[in-house]
Order: sequence, then structure tokens, then C-alpha cells
Amino acid sequence: MRISAFLSAMVAIGVAGCSSPGGPAPSLAARPAEAIDPRVPVPGVVNNRAVVAALAGRLAELVAQAREGDRAFAPAAARARQLAAAAGGPQSESWIVAQEALSGAVAARASTARALGDLDALGGDRLESQGGLAPSDLAAIQAAAAQVGAIDRGHAETIAAIQRQLGL
Repeated sequence: MRISAFLSAMVAIGVAGCSSPGGPAPSLAARPAEAIDPRVPVPGVVNNRAVVAALAGRLAELVAQAREGDRAFAPAAARARQLAAAAGGPQSESWIVAQEALSGAVAARASTARALGDLDALGGDRLESQGGLAPSDLAAIQAAAAQVGAIDRGHAETIAAIQRQLGL
């Protein structure tokens, strides 16, 4: 009985605490920030400088690395394509040789894939260390990434086509 009386008193105190007046209700009048027109044009580019020379040099190195990877990939892919076209059924000796050639083409693609990853990391590192990117730096990184990405997509399409030839 004493416990139930104690619990009843505690509940009554708790409910009473929730029902106390909280003061005046907040105003629904417009705040100063709400008076700003969101259609106001954003001012021009704040940081309109040239691409940092060190960044431009590193981007050129990465694009050159991807192109070098493309030069290594082309003959390996051609050999794999040729062997896949002449391959017998799955698990035959010629099919296995074509598989090995395809693995060689995939390995030759590594330089381009590494350049693409390094480009991505370069942009991310600059964002983290500087708290942002200048528009010119961002445009340069995007242009280099587009070039390397196109090479990489070409490699991926070639490998997929050879895999289809081999029935993979």
C-alpha cells in the first residue's frame, strides 16, 4: 500500500512538472533572414586565379601515366582478343591460354587504374587540406579525370567484350 501511494505521488509530481506555463508563445512574424530573396544572383567567382603550377604538373604526370598504361594495354588486349576468337570450348587448352592472355591485359590496365585513383585522391586531399578548391584547380582536376576516365572505360569495355567471347 505504501509503495502504491509513493508511486502515485511521484506520478502526480511528474505530471505537474509537465504542465507548468512556459512563457509567451514564439512569434510567427518574419525573421530578418526570411526577407532575403533566394533568387538573388550569387556574386562572381571569388578566387579566379590560374591553376597552381605544382597541381598542373602532377595532373600532366597522371594523364601521361594513363596514356602509357593505354599503350601497354593495347597489344595485350589485342593478343587476348585474338586468342579468345580462336579458343575452343570452356576448359580446353586454347580457352585457358586465352584466359591467361586476358589476365595479362587486365594486369596491363593497372597503370591507368592507378592514375585514375591517384586523381581522385589528389582532389580529395586538396579538399581536405585546403578546405576547398579554387574553380581553376577543380576544372583542371575534372579535365584530367575525364581524359583518364575515358581511357579506363575503353579498357573496361574491351575486357568485357573479351570475357563475353570466352563465355564468362
